[in-house]
Amino acid sequence: TGGTRGIGYAIVKKYLENGAKVVLFGSRAETVEKALTSLKAENPDWPVEGAHPDLTNAEEMAKAIQDIQDQYGRIDILVNNAGITKDGLLMKMSEEDFDSVIDINLKGAFHTIRHMSRYFLKQRSGKIINISSVSGILGNAGQANYSASKAGVIGLTKSTARELASRGIQVNAIAPGFIETDMTDAMQAEAKERMTDAIPLKRIGKPEEIADLAVFLASAKSDYITGQVIAADGGMSI
Repeated sequence: TGGTRGIGYAIVKKYLENGAKVVLFGSRAETVEKALTSLKAENPDWPVEGAHPDLTNAEEMAKAIQDIQDQYGRIDILVNNAGITKDGLLMKMSEEDFDSVIDINLKGAFHTIRHMSRYFLKQRSGKIINISSVSGILGNAGQANYSASKAGVIGLTKSTARELASRGIQVNAIAPGFIETDMTDAMQAEAKERMTDAIPLKRIGKPEEIADLAVFLASAKSDYITGQVIAADGGMSI
């Protein structure tokens, strides 16, 4: 989910480079088509498709996942990356802004895991990788809704890992820090410099670095790792 740009797009590309067949989900048809066009321009033979179901709609998600299962016969990896921000001070934050962030970031992950886990359970294998955030570990002023949603993803990860472990299914979370994306590109130089100074490694992370970790967690090399939150944040959460 959230595979049309930024970290999600980087994960899609890395998975394709490593031989996976990928179905990427995006919020709008036009963004999905743009991502597919970009990927096909790099390699026309890459087995990648796209869809744009409403992550907050349980029935739509169930159908989208069933369609993938019907087409490919099995699903091996789920990456919950979709996320939005609607920042603001808590005392001024509207209920709508709080609810919409929770609905996409946390409830969306709940829907995908709930519907996809039935297939994982039948085949007694599967990898679930949830993209949380360093904000879900440390909190962040002006992001009460976002931080709460990403902290919720951590709790969802740990509980799901306990429920599914006996069937050979691993569930882990990645907590990225300050990563080069469209959002950081739009920041003023002074704000970006302040943020970089707060990172022990003194640099902004790259989406590809998160994608490399997502490849590892999707591989057999991580078969004995479950219920973990791996911070890829240059040391921010030390």
